[in-house]
Amino acid sequence: MTRITFDHCVIHVSDWDKAKAFYVDVMGAEAIAFGNGFQFRWGEQQLNIHGPDQHGSPVARLPVMPGNSDLCFRWRGPISGAIEHLQAHAVTIEEGPCERHGAMGRGTSVYFRDPDGSLMEFMSYE
Repeated sequence: MTRITFDHCVIHVSDWDKAKAFYVDVMGAEAIAFGNGFQFRWGEQQLNIHGPDQHGSPVARLPVMPGNSDLCFRWRGPISGAIEHLQAHAVTIEEGPCERHGAMGRGTSVYFRDPDGSLMEFMSYE
């Protein structure tokens, strides 16, 4: 049995309202109020958010800046469904569909950006 599993990661956003709209509407997350902002959850995985006037101290040596993240999310279903979903939300696809390798092996991905320019990826293994 693996003792270590992924729990959360952190990104930085420049606008709480834009981030909440994107991560809830486009990414399907649940917004959890936290401090003066939010955390986003998908079941047991969480995306912690540093926003305006937050710097991640004292732990972060070099805080992540808005637009500096690169995250991949598993899309359950054919990649065509991810493409339709992004198009329905007027999100520009920057690359894909293209073959990539992820935690489950070979898959098909599409790449796009959040409102701050962080790179997002939907990967399908179907």
